[in-house]
Amino acid sequence: MRVPEELLACPLHKTKLAFKEGVYSCEHGCDHEIVNAIPRFVPQHSYADSFGLQWNKFRQTQLDSHTNTTVSEDRLRRLCGGDFGALENKIVLEAGCGAGRFSEIILKHCHRLYSFDLSNAVVANHKNNGHHENFFICQANILEAPFQHESFDVVLCIGVVQHTPSPEKTIDALCQYVKQGGIIIIDHYTHGYGMTKARNCLRRHLLKRSVNFRLWFISILVDGLWWLHRLAWKLGRYQWFRKYRLMFLNLSPIVDYHDAYRQLGEKLLKEWAFLDTHDLLTDEYKHLRSKEELVNLFEANGFEIIRAEYAGNGVEIMAKKN
Repeated sequence: MRVPEELLACPLHKTKLAFKEGVYSCEHGCDHEIVNAIPRFVPQHSYADSFGLQWNKFRQTQLDSHTNTTVSEDRLRRLCGGDFGALENKIVLEAGCGAGRFSEIILKHCHRLYSFDLSNAVVANHKNNGHHENFFICQANILEAPFQHESFDVVLCIGVVQHTPSPEKTIDALCQYVKQGGIIIIDHYTHGYGMTKARNCLRRHLLKRSVNFRLWFISILVDGLWWLHRLAWKLGRYQWFRKYRLMFLNLSPIVDYHDAYRQLGEKLLKEWAFLDTHDLLTDEYKHLRSKEELVNLFEANGFEIIRAEYAGNGVEIMAKKN
């Protein structure tokens, strides 16, 4: 999609960007190249490299179109307040899009979708959703996104804010891109999030290693323990074993979705286990916030809370800009 230039802005100066000869440029001399059909507004490497690596390796694993389920659709519908009315025929900004599990759902409803991610996961998303004419994707930082302020009817940021250096600064930045009367939707980890002693210990050690080592190690870990997770799940049908299964799940560092998403089947359950274990143990930042803390942040930015609940991965917020 050729993005309407009035929505673009230099990440540094917030002046208009013009497209010429494969480069987006501002009047102050900032040039941003297009690499593999994707505009790049950030350096190649960042704290989000682990996410980029995993999503390019498993670019379709969490797409509903690949799993033949409605797992991603159901989560997005709940975040949107129970239906997709908030997205219908709207201009939407998706911050931290990853491989596009939510992008493909949003594109069914919105007028235009602008997605970006700090990591190279944008390559995976472009492969998954780049065929849509109403879709624009770029690689950018939330704190310096290449868009004009107050340009979007809806801003979505799912599974991302807790992984940024400062959730407060991230939310402040996201709020600037919402039009008057527009909607912002986010979720965030909360206190009590499932970090056991085993997971905390492994995470401390893995963060000292390269992103390639982390990916390799998690792969070996999941391969080595998955048979025990499968066995525990099968034995869990017996009442006498259920307490032992819960003990095992608390000791294992692997994320297990047998109870939540059994419809995925064994192969995809293992891939999801790898992905979320990798997320859990290799993210550079993992912040926790309460519902009250997040509500206060949005109200300080002039938003009216539509929905604020403990749900999903922690807290889910939907707010309107006054």
